[in-house]
Amino acid sequence: MGLFDKLFKRNKEQQEQKDALDEGLKKTKEGFFSRITKAIAGKDKVDEEVLDQLEEALVGADVGIDTTVAIIKRIEDRVARDKFLGTSELNNILQEEIMGMLTAASTNEFETFDIPANKKPYVMLVVGVNGVGKTTTIGKLAHNFKKNGKEVLLGAADTFRAAAVDQLTIWSDRVGVPIVKKEMGSDPSSVAFDAVQSGIARGSDIVIIDTAGRLHNKAHLMDELSKIRRVIGKKIPDAPHEVLLVLDGSTGQNALEQAKHFTAATDVTALAITKLDGTAKGGVVLAIANQFKIPVKYIGVGERMEDLQIFSKKEFVDSLFSLEKN
Repeated sequence: MGLFDKLFKRNKEQQEQKDALDEGLKKTKEGFFSRITKAIAGKDKVDEEVLDQLEEALVGADVGIDTTVAIIKRIEDRVARDKFLGTSELNNILQEEIMGMLTAASTNEFETFDIPANKKPYVMLVVGVNGVGKTTTIGKLAHNFKKNGKEVLLGAADTFRAAAVDQLTIWSDRVGVPIVKKEMGSDPSSVAFDAVQSGIARGSDIVIIDTAGRLHNKAHLMDELSKIRRVIGKKIPDAPHEVLLVLDGSTGQNALEQAKHFTAATDVTALAITKLDGTAKGGVVLAIANQFKIPVKYIGVGERMEDLQIFSKKEFVDSLFSLEKN
């Protein structure tokens, strides 16, 4: 394949991902902007009534109370500073403020499914409650890492549900990557240990370990996560290199509650927010990023394996405010 063909293929893939993001955020945009349109109808300046309506629009998109208050405060400050602020400027200002808030929450920028070259295998521990799309996310991660030329190994450490091991096995077959697993009821930390050990022996680039997704407020689950971290560290002292928390974006504020419990119990380093394509609550991405100051690394905007995307702050905000695509 020549250079031109490679560039054409890359540009085509980027456009397909952008289209999928636009489509995935469609419900959020429709609900959000219909409220904004209502807020500014017949108005020529941003006044208290417009701000009240805007606050309702943000809360309705599940941006969250705290984050909404912060955004409204910033706009109020701009109104006070500029003395007159037309409603025609409101979208641009909102866009600027949301982008600024995402940037303040995390300066990390991720561009591709890649990993640090000096960490081999790179060990990723994936956490989250049952039903958020955790195992499916792992399968999609495996696909995208493999597509990017990486040798991937999966570890099925959710040994409390036979269905979890079976589901991950199906994904390993579908993607074409090896898996380390044991019978149901086995010690999850022993599976994690074996997975890391196997990854070292195989020369894997990345080991992705699934963990149990029982209720997040159970102390024994958090003890289990701590034990998994300890045994992994015996093979690779600085592992796991990443603890990825998977949250279901369609659950809105419940996702925030889950994030509170997990971040209190373990050192979460990155977030994946799934199922944004089926909800009008896409604003929860902003709420989570702003509240926890943990980088959102991946978002799910569809069923296809390619619909798990690297989160780009700029593309997310551009898509959210692309009115012509509603």
